[in-house]
Amino acid sequence: MVNRIVPAVLIVLLVIIHAQLWVGRGSLPNVAALQRKLDQQKTANAQARLVNEQLASEVEDLRAGLGMVEERARIELGMVKPNEIFVQVTPR
Repeated sequence: MVNRIVPAVLIVLLVIIHAQLWVGRGSLPNVAALQRKLDQQKTANAQARLVNEQLASEVEDLRAGLGMVEERARIELGMVKPNEIFVQVTPR
Protein backbone atom coordinates (compact mmCIF):
# COMPACT_ATOMS: atom_id res chain seq x y z
CA MET A 1 0.00 0.00 0.00
CA VAL A 2 2.78 2.46 0.94
CA ASN A 3 4.62 1.46 -2.21
CA ARG A 4 1.75 2.86 -4.29
CA ILE A 5 1.00 6.02 -2.25
CA VAL A 6 4.51 7.53 -2.35
CA PRO A 7 4.85 7.44 -6.17
CA ALA A 8 1.27 8.74 -6.53
CA VAL A 9 1.98 11.67 -4.21
CA LEU A 10 5.21 12.45 -6.05
CA ILE A 11 3.42 12.37 -9.41
CA VAL A 12 0.70 14.71 -8.09
CA LEU A 13 3.36 17.13 -6.79
CA LEU A 14 5.16 16.98 -10.12
CA VAL A 15 1.92 17.75 -11.97
CA ILE A 16 1.21 20.71 -9.66
CA ILE A 17 4.70 22.13 -10.12
CA HIS A 18 4.52 21.62 -13.87
CA ALA A 19 1.11 23.34 -14.00
CA GLN A 20 2.54 26.32 -12.10
CA LEU A 21 5.28 26.60 -14.73
CA TRP A 22 2.77 26.95 -17.56
CA VAL A 23 -0.25 28.61 -15.92
CA GLY A 24 0.77 30.16 -12.60
CA ARG A 25 2.03 33.61 -11.62
CA GLY A 26 5.60 32.82 -12.60
CA SER A 27 4.66 31.04 -15.81
CA LEU A 28 6.68 31.41 -18.98
CA PRO A 29 3.99 33.40 -20.88
CA ASN A 30 3.55 35.70 -17.88
CA VAL A 31 7.29 36.30 -17.63
CA ALA A 32 7.46 37.05 -21.37
CA ALA A 33 4.62 39.59 -21.06
CA LEU A 34 6.34 41.25 -18.12
CA GLN A 35 9.57 41.42 -20.13
CA ARG A 36 7.73 43.18 -22.98
CA LYS A 37 6.26 45.68 -20.51
CA LEU A 38 9.70 46.26 -19.04
CA ASP A 39 11.17 46.93 -22.48
CA GLN A 40 8.36 49.42 -23.25
CA GLN A 41 8.92 51.17 -19.93
CA LYS A 42 12.67 51.40 -20.56
CA THR A 43 11.95 53.04 -23.93
CA ALA A 44 9.52 55.50 -22.33
CA ASN A 45 12.08 56.26 -19.61
CA ALA A 46 14.76 56.97 -22.20
CA GLN A 47 12.45 59.39 -24.03
CA ALA A 48 11.51 61.10 -20.77
CA ARG A 49 15.19 61.36 -19.86
CA LEU A 50 15.89 63.18 -23.14
CA VAL A 51 13.04 65.63 -22.51
CA ASN A 52 14.28 66.21 -18.96
CA GLU A 53 17.81 66.88 -20.20
CA GLN A 54 16.51 69.42 -22.71
CA LEU A 55 14.43 71.14 -20.03
CA ALA A 56 17.37 71.14 -17.61
CA SER A 57 19.53 72.73 -20.28
CA GLU A 58 16.93 75.42 -20.89
CA VAL A 59 16.61 76.08 -17.16
CA GLU A 60 20.38 76.41 -16.87
CA ASP A 61 20.40 78.84 -19.80
CA LEU A 62 17.69 80.87 -18.10
CA ARG A 63 19.59 80.93 -14.81
CA ALA A 64 22.85 81.87 -16.47
CA GLY A 65 21.66 84.68 -18.71
CA LEU A 66 19.18 87.30 -17.58
CA GLY A 67 19.38 88.75 -21.08
CA MET A 68 17.63 85.67 -22.36
CA VAL A 69 14.90 86.04 -19.76
CA GLU A 70 14.41 89.66 -20.74
CA GLU A 71 14.32 88.75 -24.43
CA ARG A 72 11.72 86.03 -23.85
CA ALA A 73 9.59 88.34 -21.71
CA ARG A 74 9.69 91.02 -24.39
CA ILE A 75 8.92 88.66 -27.28
CA GLU A 76 6.38 86.32 -25.68
CA LEU A 77 4.69 88.62 -23.16
CA GLY A 78 5.16 92.03 -24.75
CA MET A 79 6.76 93.44 -21.58
CA VAL A 80 8.42 96.85 -21.58
CA LYS A 81 10.86 98.57 -19.23
CA PRO A 82 9.91 101.65 -17.22
CA ASN A 83 10.08 104.87 -19.27
CA GLU A 84 9.86 102.88 -22.52
CA ILE A 85 7.18 103.23 -25.14
CA PHE A 86 5.91 100.04 -26.75
CA VAL A 87 5.09 100.43 -30.43
CA GLN A 88 3.63 97.50 -32.30
CA VAL A 89 3.81 97.58 -36.07
CA THR A 90 1.39 95.36 -37.93
CA PRO A 91 1.82 94.49 -41.59
CA ARG A 92 -0.83 95.72 -44.00
